[in-house]
This record gives sequence, C-alpha cells and structure tokens, in this order.
Amino acid sequence: MSGRRLFLAISAVLAIGMVGADSAAAGGQTRWWDRGGFVKPCSLEGVNPAYHPGIFGNAAVARAYGFVQSRDGTWHVMSNCHPY
Repeated sequence: MSGRRLFLAISAVLAIGMVGADSAAAGGQTRWWDRGGFVKPCSLEGVNPAYHPGIFGNAAVARAYGFVQSRDGTWHVMSNCHPY
C-alpha cells in the first residue's frame, strides 16, 4: 500500500509542477535568454542590434558601450574601446 501512496504523491507533485510551468508560459513571462541575451561592452560578437533597441537605438548609450555606427548603418567597436 505504501508504494501506491508514494506513486500517487509523486504523480501529484509532477502534475502540479507541469500546470505551474504551463501557466507561467501562457502568462507572457519572458526570461533574459528569450529576449536576445546581453551585450558586452566593446564586443559585438554574436550581437544582433535589432534585439537591443535600448542600446543601439540611442547613440549616446551605444557610445557608452563602445559602439559607433558608420554611414552605411553597420555597427563597429570604437578603436580605443576598453571594457570596464
């Protein structure tokens, strides 16, 4: 009888966990890895500026990260950039 109770308890915990995870996903909660990652100062490696409008949409903020935009619209790391 104790084996059956253990099985039912584990099943209930798993079911509740799956319902909780499903409701969090349906609630529109996003995590940092769902939003395009992060930007390191002085490095454009793996960065898509379209996913980071808070940085690349403002020239002053982009410059603070060590980035400049050329006339053709491409982003470059400033030559004298040193990460902090």
